[in-house]
Amino acid sequence: MSVTAKAKLPLTETVFYILLAFKKPTYGYIAIQLIEELSNGSVKIAAGTMYGALDTLVKQELIEQVPSDLERRKMYVITHVGESLLKKEAERMAACVSLFKKLEER
Repeated sequence: MSVTAKAKLPLTETVFYILLAFKKPTYGYIAIQLIEELSNGSVKIAAGTMYGALDTLVKQELIEQVPSDLERRKMYVITHVGESLLKKEAERMAACVSLFKKLEER
């Protein structure tokens, strides 16, 4: 993983869910609905937040735009760098949970 990618950890909850939602090519609005579903309603992303985040994540090369069947809609998917960063964040969170459980046993 590059130094740039390491510097992006830890991910915010919003970015984590956005990257997760774009593991398969999809549209921003569909991703908003998927994130709410994946989080059991605890994470709700407004359209303005989503589209601002998409622009930022494209610039950071964590997601990329892919061809869409619908002319007026943009479809995105996570990049290899984004996938790697998402995996590292999941590992970091798992280590935190493991530490918590270990300390709870004392």
